This record gives sequence, structure tokens and C-alpha cells, in this order.
Amino acid sequence: MTRFKTNVGLLAAAQALLLTNGVMLIAINGLIGLQLAPDKRLATLPITTYVIGGALATLPAAFFMKRFGRRAGFMLGSALGMLGAAISGLAVFIGSFWLLCLGTVFAGIYNAFGQQYRFAAADSAPPDWKSKAISLTLAGGILGGIIGPETGKLTRGLVEPMYLASYGALFVFAAISMLIASRLVIPPLTATEQKAVGRPFAEIARQPAFIVAVMAAACGYGVMNLLMTATPLAMDFCGLPFSDTAFILQWHVIGMFAPSFFTGDLIKRFGVVNILLVGAALMFACIAIALSGVTLMHFWWALVLLGVGWNFLFIGGTTLLTETYRPEEKAKVQGTNDFFVLGIQALTSLSSGVLINSTGWNQLNTLALPIVAMTALASTLFLLRRRKIAA
Repeated sequence: MTRFKTNVGLLAAAQALLLTNGVMLIAINGLIGLQLAPDKRLATLPITTYVIGGALATLPAAFFMKRFGRRAGFMLGSALGMLGAAISGLAVFIGSFWLLCLGTVFAGIYNAFGQQYRFAAADSAPPDWKSKAISLTLAGGILGGIIGPETGKLTRGLVEPMYLASYGALFVFAAISMLIASRLVIPPLTATEQKAVGRPFAEIARQPAFIVAVMAAACGYGVMNLLMTATPLAMDFCGLPFSDTAFILQWHVIGMFAPSFFTGDLIKRFGVVNILLVGAALMFACIAIALSGVTLMHFWWALVLLGVGWNFLFIGGTTLLTETYRPEEKAKVQGTNDFFVLGIQALTSLSSGVLINSTGWNQLNTLALPIVAMTALASTLFLLRRRKIAA
């Protein structure tokens, strides 16, 4: 149990550094892209290449860890994060937009490896501690949500050219992450488990638990990213100052990660599917508030509830997913799950700005309703099925 707690503490620290990396990149890449892009319409491409790099690397990252172990995988991911920060810093120094895009691809691959932190925590935990291990690992993200923006502000103009020091800071954070990963002690798969392929993926994917788990995680990330990405634009359209936008996003990050300190306990007490239904209900409440007005407090309530809803859906979906595979199958199942999640994130990142400019804030929120409704329906049917089987 002592080793398990140490691992969770290390993984939570690594998660904090991973989110620091992600938050800083999202905060500065669009601004740097605007300066360097040959066409201003490509300004956000370095953000998109970050997300796409992560999506494409999810399955390779999972299979690398199946073969070489979690510690080796996380250290490699951190090394690629350092490489991405170095390339991006060089891009800023020489003024190369396309080199910046290449650098963010490597940063995205680092994110793909880091997405496995929560699964590593679950793998090293006793069966009745899996949900708590996942939630406590993700709780480290709240530090990243604070450290990232503050580091960005401190390093933005520290040296010339602008933002060069920011990528230097990201290099250091990734190096610390590598040091943390080197201290992990997670039992590797046995030789038999490494060679075994397990059941065909189609058979695994037909399980109702797998379907609901992937839907919940993808819905949580998809709706959260769709509305969060559009919020700064919506607030600007409504005449609210940037200081209000920063305030709202800070509370949104708190809503995303603060519940992680008790989400695992709630899952153990009330059951994972009930927590998924609460997460969907919070998403519905977020959309209802967003549709009811555009004052500062409407945005505040909507984004806080959006964050908590994401937390319940993502942690609940991850916990449920751990019930669907055998040890030799976890690489392909975990990797496929994260491919769907990051793929949805890439899609919503690309579409959010287009939709809010073409349809408006209210219509954007309305478009999210069917996604939440389908997840709530699938979770309800799965809950009824489990109760019927139990009876």
C-alpha cells in the first residue's frame, strides 16, 4: 500500500507538469502563430498540430508501454516533450512558423504518453482503490492550471524574442517530469502477458461497459472543449473585458480538477454509472445556464458546472473502462479510448471557433445537447441492465 501511495503521488505531480505544459501551449501558441503565420487564418494551427500529434500517438504510446513498461514510456514521453519545447523555442528564435508546428507535434506526443498517467495509477492500485487512484492522479491538474498561466505571464517577455523563455520553462518542466517518472515502481506485464494479444478488439468493443465508458469520456472532453474554447470569443462578443475571461477560465480549471479529491470516494459509495449520470446532469445544467443569459455570472456558473461535469464523466468513464479488459488487452483498449478522446478534442478545437462565428453562442450550446443526451441515455440503459442482471 505504501508503494501504491508513492506511485499515485508521483503520478499526480507528473500530471500537474503535463497540464502546465498543455495550458501554457494553448495560451501562447495562438499568439505566436499570429506573429509567425504566413496567413493569419493559420494562427491557431500550432494548437491544432499539438492536439493531432497527441491523437496519432495514443496507440503507439500504449503499445510501447506494454512492451517496455510504464516508467520507460513516461520517461520517453517527457524526453519528447523536451524535444518539442526545444524545437518550438528554436522556431521562435529564427521566426519559423512551420518549425513551430513541428515542435507542437512533439509536445502533443508527450501529452499522449501523459494521458496514461491515470491508467498507470489504476494498474498499480488494489481493485477497490482504482477509482480513487485515478481521481487523485487527475487532481494534480489543479496545480498545472495555476502554474501554467502564471509561468506564461512571468516568462513572456523575460528574454527576446518574446515567448522564447516560455519554451525554456516548458523544457525544464518536462525534464522534471522525466525525473519524477524515473522514481516510479510499477510492475511490468509478464512475458506471457506481453506476447498475448487477448480477445479480438471487436469482441471487447461490443461490451456495453466499453461503449458507455468511451461515450462518457468522449462526451466529457468533447462538450467541455467545444464550449470552453468558444467562451473567450463569446465573452468578447458580449463586450466583457479579458480580465473577466481569465477569471472565468481559472474557475473552470478549478471546477475540472478540484472535485478529483473526492470523485473516487463518490464512485465507491454510489457506483460509477450514477456518477456518470450526475456528470451528464451537470452538463445539461451548464448548457441551460449558458442559454439563459450572457452576464459574467452566467458564464461563471456555466463554466464551473462544465468543469465538474467533465470531471465526473472523464473519471467515471476511465474507471468503467478498467472493468472491460484483461491485463494483456489494456494497451489496445486504453490506447483506443484515448484516440477517441483526443480525436474528439481535435475535432471540437477545429470546429468551435467556426461554429461560434457562424451560428452564435446560443446555437453552439444547443448543438451540444444531443451529445449529452445520448450519453445520459446510454448510461441509464446500462444502469438498468446492471440492476436486472444483479436481480
